[in-house]
Amino acid sequence: MDPLVVVAKLQKVLQQNLQRIGDTMISGGIDNMEKYQYMLGQARAYQYALQEISNLLKQKERKDGKGNVIDLGKGSSKT
Repeated sequence: MDPLVVVAKLQKVLQQNLQRIGDTMISGGIDNMEKYQYMLGQARAYQYALQEISNLLKQKERKDGKGNVIDLGKGSSKT
């Protein structure tokens, strides 16, 4: 399996989990401060992981020197 496909799938799962947490927090699905703090910590962890993946992909793009743009939504690269 192509590594970029794996990365794209991982990003999709992380984004879905982050969205689920945000939806729960916005809709009032949290009934105490402990749950709020826990979910806030989860959201921050997902955001951090997504940012680190993005940074790694940017470094790879610079090292390639080809100027390719990686479309993570489809898991393919465009020139």
